[in-house]
Amino acid sequence: MAIVSLPFSLPNLNLRRVNRYSGMAFASLNKETSTTVGVRVTEGEGNLPKVVLTSPHGSEAEIYLFGGCITSWKVPSGKDLLFVRPDAVFNKKKPISGGVPHCFPQFGPGAIQQHGFARNLDWSVVDSDNADGNPVVTLLLKDGPYSRSMWDFGFQALYKVILNSKSISTELIITNTDKKPFSFTSALHTYFSASVTGASVKGLKGCKTLDKELDPTNPVESKEERDVVTFPGFVDRVYLDAPSELHLDNGLGDVITVKNTNWSDAVLWNPHLQMEACYKDFVCVENAQIGNVQLEPQQSWTAKQHLSID
Repeated sequence: MAIVSLPFSLPNLNLRRVNRYSGMAFASLNKETSTTVGVRVTEGEGNLPKVVLTSPHGSEAEIYLFGGCITSWKVPSGKDLLFVRPDAVFNKKKPISGGVPHCFPQFGPGAIQQHGFARNLDWSVVDSDNADGNPVVTLLLKDGPYSRSMWDFGFQALYKVILNSKSISTELIITNTDKKPFSFTSALHTYFSASVTGASVKGLKGCKTLDKELDPTNPVESKEERDVVTFPGFVDRVYLDAPSELHLDNGLGDVITVKNTNWSDAVLWNPHLQMEACYKDFVCVENAQIGNVQLEPQQSWTAKQHLSID
């Protein structure tokens, strides 16, 4: 597990840009703001600020500052490989349902609200860049009264998103800025556009599984014996010690490679008839950290995700 001790700082950030852009998450934008070539901040649904990344190759991504949620990843063909549910709301009254929501500092149910609070808070833009034509943006989330009311620790989360012609990469860095240790779990709850009857995942054979279909609070332990995992009905299954590379066939003509660094586990989810209006149109393949990560003061934990198509 990649945990390193380092003095508190904002690694690799341009502090001039921190001062200039960090207020964007909390202000109503009156006009589109360009920060770097291929990176702009504009108004999205519900007048919420969003970052738009545009590659010269024709790919595009959208990231809402509310929740730090990537809601769109369009490849050069114009096809959006992510899915936002039709019941999603953009009014800050609930998390954005779809795309790539954050689960932090808790995955699933537990001592605090479902999937934690990171998807319910405004993130800030603290840096932007363009590396060889690939737009890059870094978002920041820090503790405040809302997070402290349920999880009384000082922290900072940095989230870097890089768009390439046929890929989108993320790097999440969690730093303990408190004077006492804390532990957390986390996940990227990624919704992929799919035809659920044709979707499948390769790479999970041999993993220990926790199947939460019958009782989420008392999952059934087993072992995955299939080379190809499908979604024949309700699926809510954790794969422990998952490999660093999976392959999702979305049933729509695309095979998406899901790579990760330091996300220890994977989760497959489809609600089936619990969401009759849309369950046929997506599957969730999630990189996750199911076991607790323990961080001492000034320690950091880093995890990366890389989604790509051929």
